Amino acid sequence: MTLKGKAWLLASAAILVPMAQLQAQEVIELDAIRVESEAAQQVLGNTTVTQEDLEQRNPASMADVFEGESEITASGGASIAQKVFVHGIEESLLSITIDGARQNKSAFHHTGNVLIDPALLKQVEVSSGLAPADQGPGALGGSVAYETKDARDLLEIGDNFGGQASVGFSGNGDTLRSSLTIFGREGGFEYLLSGTRTKGDDYTDGSGNTVIGTGADVSNYVAKLAFTTEDGKRLEFSADHTRDAGQRAFQGGFARPDFAAVVGRPTTLQQAVAERKSYTFTYTDEAPQGAWAPIIQLAYNEQLVDAGQAQGKNTSLSGTFKNEFTLGNGVLTAGADFFHDTAEGTGAGNAPGAKETLNNVGVFAQMRQDLSDRVSLSYGMRADMQKFELADGSTHEEAGVSVNAAADIMLTEALSLNIGAASVWGGYELSEAALINSSRGAPRPWTYGVMRASRANNARIGLRYQTGGWTADAAVFYTEIKDAPYLFDGSRNGGPGDFYPTLTTKGVDASLRYDAAMGYFQANYTYADVRKDGQAIGSTDYYWGRPAGHIFGLSAAYDVTPEITLGGTAEIVLDQNNGGTQLPGYEVFNVFGTYTPRGYDNIEVRLDVRNVFNETYSNRSSDGIDFARVVPLTEPGRTIALTVSTKF
Repeated sequence: MTLKGKAWLLASAAILVPMAQLQAQEVIELDAIRVESEAAQQVLGNTTVTQEDLEQRNPASMADVFEGESEITASGGASIAQKVFVHGIEESLLSITIDGARQNKSAFHHTGNVLIDPALLKQVEVSSGLAPADQGPGALGGSVAYETKDARDLLEIGDNFGGQASVGFSGNGDTLRSSLTIFGREGGFEYLLSGTRTKGDDYTDGSGNTVIGTGADVSNYVAKLAFTTEDGKRLEFSADHTRDAGQRAFQGGFARPDFAAVVGRPTTLQQAVAERKSYTFTYTDEAPQGAWAPIIQLAYNEQLVDAGQAQGKNTSLSGTFKNEFTLGNGVLTAGADFFHDTAEGTGAGNAPGAKETLNNVGVFAQMRQDLSDRVSLSYGMRADMQKFELADGSTHEEAGVSVNAAADIMLTEALSLNIGAASVWGGYELSEAALINSSRGAPRPWTYGVMRASRANNARIGLRYQTGGWTADAAVFYTEIKDAPYLFDGSRNGGPGDFYPTLTTKGVDASLRYDAAMGYFQANYTYADVRKDGQAIGSTDYYWGRPAGHIFGLSAAYDVTPEITLGGTAEIVLDQNNGGTQLPGYEVFNVFGTYTPRGYDNIEVRLDVRNVFNETYSNRSSDGIDFARVVPLTEPGRTIALTVSTKF
């Protein structure tokens, strides 16, 4: 047995032995563990976009979901092009899950990584670096966990059937968005069926220019079934199909929906397709007896891209088996997981056998406990073993261990210190599916170079102050990702020699929030210096990151009367010199108002005005903003939207 294999077995034993010792223990009810509180997690870089946040932002795309945030950003354009970044690190270097199910990345770098329609989103949990061991493998720069609503979240107390419908119209791009969801329960059986359609024309920017290839054309269909037995055993199945099939900007035979144009190449409009299909089965025990209450999940995820000469498919079959063991002063979550990921080029420009496969098996344990009234800890470990099969038939095997720890320490009744660190083994990375065994759109079997496993080191320390309705916090952070691979060619060669750069992002997060009985105000600030091998990262460093700099996010809402709510968000980004290229700043303000007629609590009329001052700008996270050969996308100008929703 190899030394790496022995290390993996030793780590596995260290994780699994405590599980055996705990199985016979009785369940002990605990108060919430303080380090897991929302306030503590905020300082540790773990942000939650709550259901209330989502209702106030009324998102139609992923870019809208993170309005008002500063450490989490999304690129612009149509849904097919949007990517999410955490401290400037692209989501392909994060652990991404939807309802706990692992998501693979996109098949083409000019399209987004995970196509999601936010209509049924319940909340989004984002970890910037300090992801716990039970969050899953590959959390190099952190994690993003999307959770969607089910029938229980939507049914009114005492009802067994219900529904909700909405129709919205946006004047910029003449975009119509409609949604219908029905849900119900009978005995232990529950169901939810939902459909959302968004269709529109290209939008105009703040200068009145039409940005071609940005018209919305998204369909989303969701079905959820669940059955709960009388003794609390719950089985859930969900199916989710999202498709963006609009007319997009093409240059040289390739769709580039992330660019407005490429200098020197004519742009034509053709259909490009991005599609995601996800199927998830979950078993839980909601009324456990004793210490044994496992959560079992199996999921299959498929993402397809047809972007002209770039065509590919990524799939992921994954599973998790875990249990929460309640101890005298905390909870231990331990278990095992696996994934079987594939990347396959499916176009005429891919030579035969254009497929890579990555298999991972891992075991993990995460302990969360209050040591005393003033000290609360979360710490964990996971061990992973991988097998990487390349398109030329060769295989590579590797194993690694990840560890993490975080603490919440009360210095006074109002002031707390939060500190955390993590070392995460990322393993191998699948190449870009659409380019496997291809060169400039023509079939060419790849010759592979050196394959290396990645590793990340993360650290964070900050203070939190709470008094009355005020909460203030600030933290410094550092993330280093070693051997982040170049994924566009089997040689992994994007320059002289093997191209496995080291990525870093470091800086400051801060926030100030005031909560009152009728509303709230929150200001967020992030400074992130994102670098690749010590140099400022570029805006086309795909699968790695984007420039960030100084970003402010504002959000507020106020209940004027029981029937009327007013609120808004803002993003303020400062000018930045990015390796000699000046990136312009911008200020964008959005406001909204909702009205629920007295006596008709099931009806809401909402008016949104986005980009109130008609700013012309390119999003800081968008592609090509510092690249002379690219005309970057500009964002929508002033947009007035009206939405009417009802519940029945």
